[in-house]
Amino acid sequence: MIEQNDQFLDKFNDYLKNERGYSKNTINSYLRDLEQAKSFWEKNGGFSGWDQVQTRDIEIFLQHLASKKIARTTQARKASSLRSFYRYLNKRNLLSNDPMVSITIRIGEKKLPQFFYANEIRKVLDTQTNHDALTLRNRALFELFYATGMRLSEISDLKLDQIDFDLKIILVHGKGNKDRYVPFGDKAKKALAEYLKDGRPNLLGQKDDSNNVFLNDQGDSLTGRGIEYIMKKVFAKAGVGSNVHPHMLRHTFATEMLNNGADLRSVQELLGHESLTTTQIYTHVNMQHLQRDYNQFFPRNKKENEAN
Repeated sequence: MIEQNDQFLDKFNDYLKNERGYSKNTINSYLRDLEQAKSFWEKNGGFSGWDQVQTRDIEIFLQHLASKKIARTTQARKASSLRSFYRYLNKRNLLSNDPMVSITIRIGEKKLPQFFYANEIRKVLDTQTNHDALTLRNRALFELFYATGMRLSEISDLKLDQIDFDLKIILVHGKGNKDRYVPFGDKAKKALAEYLKDGRPNLLGQKDDSNNVFLNDQGDSLTGRGIEYIMKKVFAKAGVGSNVHPHMLRHTFATEMLNNGADLRSVQELLGHESLTTTQIYTHVNMQHLQRDYNQFFPRNKKENEAN
C-alpha cells in the first residue's frame, strides 16, 4: 500500500512538472501540503493509503489547522492541493473515490495587495549610492523589480542572455513555461549595466559562471529567500520598514501603471497573468487610492469633515 501511495505522489509530481509546467517552488508547495496531511493522519489514527482517506478525515485535518490559528488563506491553499491531487487521481482512473467533493472553505474578502509609494521607493534607492559590489547589485535588483513587476522566481532565475540592452526588454520565463517580453527603462538599464560591469565580476570571483544575473556574496546564484532577506535589511535601513516582501514591488509596479493610465490588458500582459480577473485586483487598489485622495484633498469634502 505504501509503495502504491508513493507512486501516486510520484505520478502527481510528474504531472505537475511535465504536463502543467509548474515551477519547482510551486510543485514543492503542493507536495509539502500533501505530506503534511499524510503526516497528520499517520499521527492521529494511522494512514492506510490515499484511497482510504474519507471526507471526514479531510474535515478533521482542516479543523486541526483552524485550531492552530493557521490563516484561512493557508487552509484554503492546503485544501486546494488536496483537491487538485484527488482530481488528478480520479481523472487518471487511479482512484474511484474523491473525499474532497463536498469540502469547501470560505476565506472571506480577498485582501488588497500591499504596495509602496513612489517616494518610499526613491528613499530606498537613494541609500544605494556606494560603488561596492553588493550595493551595485542591490540597486540593480530593486530598480529591475520596480521597473518590470517580475515575480520573485523570475528575478532569481534570470539569466544574462535573457536581457536585451539595445531594445531594453527582457525575455521572461514565467509560470507554466509561458514566456513574455517585459520592457525596462533607462534607470534600470544604467543600474544593471553598472552592476554587470563593476559588481558582478567581483562577486563571481573564480567561481564557475552559472550565467545568473544576480549573485550572492559567495558568487553563487541569489535565491528567492536571499533576495527577501536583502530587501528586509535594505528597506529597514532606509526607514521604510522591515515587514516587506519582494512581491510588494510587483504590486507597486502594477498599481503605478494603472494609476498613470495604463490599460488593464497591457498590465495583465506585462505581469504574465493568465486571467484578467487576477489583474483586476489592482483596480480596487486604484479606486481605494483615489477615494483616499478625494477625501483628503477635495475642498468641499474637506470643509464638511472639519465642520463635523
